[in-house]
Amino acid sequence: MFEGILTAPADPIFGLTDAYRQDSNPEKINLGAGVYRDERGHTPTLAVVKEAERRLWQEEDSKSYLPIQGDERFARFSRQLLLGSNHPLTDDGRLFTVHTPGGTGGLRLVADFLARHRPDTTVWLPDPTWLNHPQICAAAGLSTRTYPYLDSTRRRLGFERVLMTLTTAAPGDVVTLHGCCHNPSGIDPSPDQWHQLAELLEERGAVPLIDFAYLGFGQGLADDRAGIVTLAERLSEMMVCTSYSKNFGLYNERVGALTVMAGSPDAAAAVLSQIKSAARVAYSNPPAHGAAIVSTIMESEEMFAQLQNELDGMRQRIAEMRSLFVQGLNQREVALSPDGNEFLLEQYGMFSFLGLRPEQVERLRQEYSIYIVGTSRVNFASMTKSSMDYLCDSVAQVV
Repeated sequence: MFEGILTAPADPIFGLTDAYRQDSNPEKINLGAGVYRDERGHTPTLAVVKEAERRLWQEEDSKSYLPIQGDERFARFSRQLLLGSNHPLTDDGRLFTVHTPGGTGGLRLVADFLARHRPDTTVWLPDPTWLNHPQICAAAGLSTRTYPYLDSTRRRLGFERVLMTLTTAAPGDVVTLHGCCHNPSGIDPSPDQWHQLAELLEERGAVPLIDFAYLGFGQGLADDRAGIVTLAERLSEMMVCTSYSKNFGLYNERVGALTVMAGSPDAAAAVLSQIKSAARVAYSNPPAHGAAIVSTIMESEEMFAQLQNELDGMRQRIAEMRSLFVQGLNQREVALSPDGNEFLLEQYGMFSFLGLRPEQVERLRQEYSIYIVGTSRVNFASMTKSSMDYLCDSVAQVV
């Protein structure tokens, strides 16, 4: 059975991390993996998460299975994070939320649902997008097309190209969008552009699929969900996959949610039954601990305020690293574009493209032990003040 099986190619991100771990250079820097790190290069457990776990340790009296769709408290709080606590749709019968193993689990449930019930659907993906998006669609047997997301410089949103391409979407097609902090570019639509996207999707009869992995990492919880709120108010159908890895720091707890908005309560109930059926054969029911942490924090005003304070601190540190990196390149008279380096300050979240050529990326790895993805996507959340001079000197050497 197992003889002759070919070795699968390494994952571009996790493979890079494996190479970094084997590197003996004490000055090595890993800017590839999409995790937040503090000034020590450590991915911390948030203080409010530790407090929530302390309370759970004292109060939790069972480790029994959750229902297939997960804990309803967690589902309700997930909808509140997406739309705001007072939004009328939060408890509308047209919406349901299923607790999933990470945001990736939600994306896979969507793909399995479409493959079984709408196999002729085309899923539109932005180019570029998260590397796992096309792989999940391919694994489920879905047809995909891409729409150009960036302009010719690849440093700003090419919104006219987005609209022009998506006018060819057919009714029932699924259009994938990033809720905020676009991965890998860090470039997001403006509020007005979200309104135009909503109008276009309504006109074409297409259904948005929102990947929301970085809620709170862009401009704050309220601002980051503005695009979702705009779509929800204009459209009758929508799917949103949420991750709590970044904003709650729950990476290895695998906490995610799939929220679906249908045109009627009856349609929502039918789709929920099919999503539960897909979940049953994929993982039976979701892991409980991470969702319990989220719910414990969300149901306490004091703890939720503490979460927002810690989230603000992470977001501000990322912005500071962006600023210090740009300052460091400017001081060395290194320009990543004909217009300089300030384009990096106009982008949000962990990621941006530096615009380096593949051979320059390879030189950074081979000669300076600086690991970034081959597309030159870097994670600013992995930069530190202590290593900034070495990083900027190294980039200067290869540009």
